[in-house]
Amino acid sequence: MWHHRLLVFGVVATTLLPCFRRAVNSWNTPQEQQHMSSDTTTAQAPDFLATVGGTARIGANRELKRAIESYWKGQTDRASLEAVAASLRGETARGLRDAGLDSIPVNTFSYYDQMLDTAIMLGALAPRFSAVDDELDRYFAAARGTAELTPLEMTKWFDTNYHYLVPELSTETAYSLNATKVLAELAEAANLGVDARPVIIGPITFLALAKSTDDSNPLDRIDDVLSVYDDLLATLAQAGAAWVQIDEPVLVTDIIADTAELSTTAEVAGSVYQRLSNNTERPAIFVNTYFGDPGADVLAALAATGVEAIGVDLVYGSADTVASVPGLSTKLLVAGVVNGRNIWRTDLDAALAALGTLLGSARAVAVSTSCSTLHVPYSLAPETDLDDNLRGWLAFAAEKFTEVSVLATALNGSRDAVADAFTASAAALATRSTDPRVHVAAVRERLAAVTDDQLTRGDSGARFAAQQERLGLPLLPTTTIGSYPQTSAIRNARAALRSGQIDDAEYTRRMKSEIDDVIALQEDLGLDVLVHGEPERNDMVQYFAEQLDGFFATQNGWVQSYGTRCVRPPILFGDVVRPTPMAVDWITYAQSTTTKPVKGMLTGPVTILAWSFVRDDQPEKDSANQIALAIRDETIDLQRAGIGIIQVDEPALRELLPLRDADKPAYLRWAVDAFRLSTAGVEDTTQIHTHLCYSEFGEVIGAIADLDADVTSIEAARSAMEVLDDLNAIGFANGVGPGVYDIHSPRVPSTEEITASLRAALQAVPAQRLWVNPDCGLKTRGNTEVAASLRNLVAAAKAVRPVANA
Repeated sequence: MWHHRLLVFGVVATTLLPCFRRAVNSWNTPQEQQHMSSDTTTAQAPDFLATVGGTARIGANRELKRAIESYWKGQTDRASLEAVAASLRGETARGLRDAGLDSIPVNTFSYYDQMLDTAIMLGALAPRFSAVDDELDRYFAAARGTAELTPLEMTKWFDTNYHYLVPELSTETAYSLNATKVLAELAEAANLGVDARPVIIGPITFLALAKSTDDSNPLDRIDDVLSVYDDLLATLAQAGAAWVQIDEPVLVTDIIADTAELSTTAEVAGSVYQRLSNNTERPAIFVNTYFGDPGADVLAALAATGVEAIGVDLVYGSADTVASVPGLSTKLLVAGVVNGRNIWRTDLDAALAALGTLLGSARAVAVSTSCSTLHVPYSLAPETDLDDNLRGWLAFAAEKFTEVSVLATALNGSRDAVADAFTASAAALATRSTDPRVHVAAVRERLAAVTDDQLTRGDSGARFAAQQERLGLPLLPTTTIGSYPQTSAIRNARAALRSGQIDDAEYTRRMKSEIDDVIALQEDLGLDVLVHGEPERNDMVQYFAEQLDGFFATQNGWVQSYGTRCVRPPILFGDVVRPTPMAVDWITYAQSTTTKPVKGMLTGPVTILAWSFVRDDQPEKDSANQIALAIRDETIDLQRAGIGIIQVDEPALRELLPLRDADKPAYLRWAVDAFRLSTAGVEDTTQIHTHLCYSEFGEVIGAIADLDADVTSIEAARSAMEVLDDLNAIGFANGVGPGVYDIHSPRVPSTEEITASLRAALQAVPAQRLWVNPDCGLKTRGNTEVAASLRNLVAAAKAVRPVANA
């Protein structure tokens, strides 16, 4: 259900925008009208005024997640799954239309991932999946794997917390068009009476983010891929599409210039879109760039082609770049002034002023979000625990749709019709500067007093010897990453506590019982370093955010991380304070039940920052260091409680890496310093672990070493241990645990498979430094498969130890 405020402003915008659209089109010069009346199908593509780059698809209440997982379990059939999907698409399209948007994106829906969808659209799914006959099951096999098939590799989508599936391409890939999905969604929207605009991943982004299986450069096949896009454009035109949005976020990065032998990013962009725009049978083309500034050279190259519209992210990019490109004067500029990936309310006055400056730079200006709203929750309506001040500072997707509509109405001559929205925006934002939670003097004074010696520990070799003497671990010690399956008993206990059916004491008793079971399982399996299983944690970030002042945890603020995996990112709105210890009681209880070492499990400052919606009123570095001080206090308290191993996870280290090379060194310096600030307060006899997963680690490998963790566990199974070569290249000398099996696939790896992975790892890592562990936490897996997988892991370690010790 859309937020009631969206409906109010939607009525206004729905009434006004068609009038303004007609007015704006009537203002075109004769030359512009002639341009719009060319021999192509773009004669049927009037300018739009208000839109968004894309939308979430999981459902406001995670309806798609539940339907897909039910299908996987065989509890529902395909027809039931498709009915849920169609209902969600219809609700989204109608909601956007009712908000007052006059061009509605479609084909942003996905059962798992848009890059996987694109691979199928291009006929480029890895050949091994052809063994699966049913097309939907083949799709899910590529995403998750089967007992026989390993899935596609998964990594982060630019600098967001969304994960995409990496297409596998080679010189043998035979590209061919499969437009079934996009045509079906276009027809579905037409039946709803919605002015739909298909959205597809662009050819440059698709190829640049793909993985070669034969050391070829995927971009060398650009002509073959463009032939398929030519066919796609003609097919969409024949199906009645007036516009098509082609997403090219890779154009705001340095990836093309760094990896392609073809030419610069600007030359690639110009060549590709000149060819596509030369088609005489096609919709009007809207090339959308986002997540940063494409730069004047790329914008100029796109402007020199025949595309009709260009989208720019003006939250993370610059209006100055737009103003510097004269060629945009013949284009529709789609201005992303409403932040699509963070949850702060738009300053409507500032946004309208920025839009006003763009009017002289383009033929026409449309208002949009900076990117798809895939990255933000659906609506503020369910968040009943918000105080008035905090609510006034926020805008989730539904509220952003309203902001886009209001700005488009004001930009096109009727600010008075939406004056109340501007007044409310200004009043709400004014309270942020005076709210006492936003600035806490004690935190800022402590941070200002931090010195360099608080970021360092003793020599790593001496630490290793001291820790070995204390812990007495065998060669190739076995462990897990942290979480164990979140059983129905755990979820029921959490729900019962929220509803008041049980009190805190009963909840604690139940969680301790879960810890007892996890410790007993690990001892039975023969693992060397145990974990408490994290039953009390709903999420590795949210759990800590709920206990830190300066954060707010939402009730229903779900966003998609990958596939059916959803998270509720907390909102960091003020200075961070740790009122009391957060995990010490749970860890010390687990340690009291066993003689084996139990790791204290914490989440690092960079990951808490990356997986939260972060305040936009101070540098991220300052926020990271405030969180680091809180984690530092927790590590010291765990050490005082007798815990000998503490793991501070930083899976998001790579995720926040800036998209431009020039900005990366500064980020890596403060990210490393934040981690070291959080971990350098303990003695050398306390072993510090960290964990990283599901990213391309090569360009941050030096920073991983600079973290100076005693042991680093790292994703390696899906990428075939590639990361070990990177570590060796920089002389990495501390302990490392390359994941020996992929926990995101439901398959149970055999002992032989894990043994082979360990032997491969021993070719790159001395046995004295090698740890044995899965790729990631086990929260999303089932108890039976976890026990079977870990039993094989322990057996493999035992089989390899004699060889490693020889």
